[in-house]
Amino acid sequence: MCLPRSKDCKAGRVPVHLLERSQRVAIPIERAFALYADSGNLEPMTPPWLHFRLTDPGPVTMEPGALLNYRLRLHGVPIRWTTRIETWEPPTGFRDTQASGPYSFWEHTHRFEADGIGATVIHDRVRYALPYGPLGALAHLLFVRRDLRRIFDYRAEAFAELVASASTQAGGG
Repeated sequence: MCLPRSKDCKAGRVPVHLLERSQRVAIPIERAFALYADSGNLEPMTPPWLHFRLTDPGPVTMEPGALLNYRLRLHGVPIRWTTRIETWEPPTGFRDTQASGPYSFWEHTHRFEADGIGATVIHDRVRYALPYGPLGALAHLLFVRRDLRRIFDYRAEAFAELVASASTQAGGG
């Protein structure tokens, strides 16, 4: 798939890449959504090597139009990023997009499904495109695709630990 743009893809379009991940957690959908959607959990769910920090002065009220501002370092390069919440549908999902940041396009859809036996399946779907034409395509091949996979693998492990910790604190284990 491509986005309408310049000469970066056939017929003047920029290639859009896709990353999908799913994980099952042994908590009800409402609890999974609440933990995942809490902006305060973004830092612990992000790999330490990214040096991720929210720059908002306090908790963000998550709703359509809400903005989350943060900074990180990727391969030593400082990056400022603003995410906009586009849709907010507790407890089944939300979608955010990059308002400003390193990608020419970024859309992250979070979907939550109750499995019928008290657990939740979480689906992450990220569609993204890189700027800089052939240079962006090379960067994707050399490190962007790999980095994103590592980030989302880390996020799944960190979220599982967060769920386990929250369950223990709530007396669930």
